[in-house]
Amino acid sequence: MEDDDPHDEIERLEARIDELVAKLESCRKFILVSRIAIVAGAALLLGAIRFDATEMIAAVAALLGGIVGWGSNRSTANEAAAELAAAEAGRKALIGSIDLRIVPERPTLH
Repeated sequence: MEDDDPHDEIERLEARIDELVAKLESCRKFILVSRIAIVAGAALLLGAIRFDATEMIAAVAALLGGIVGWGSNRSTANEAAAELAAAEAGRKALIGSIDLRIVPERPTLH
């Protein structure tokens, strides 16, 4: 049974928009951490003039982990941004379809 009243759908879209905004913020934080890992890994790799296996492994792990984390979260953020744009457009269309009426302003007593 489908309800013709768009208010419920607008509420659902607004909840989804809030979820997507939170998801985008989370992705931005992970992207920042990934970039820091890339820089740290590259710095360790460049600084490992003397061969120390432990430092070399840590540097490569940080560098590769940062690259993977950055790419994964970037694609997730792009998908979430596209979903967010679609949800906002849907909400805007639903709001535009509602027959809004102007409520007259009450006179104020001075």
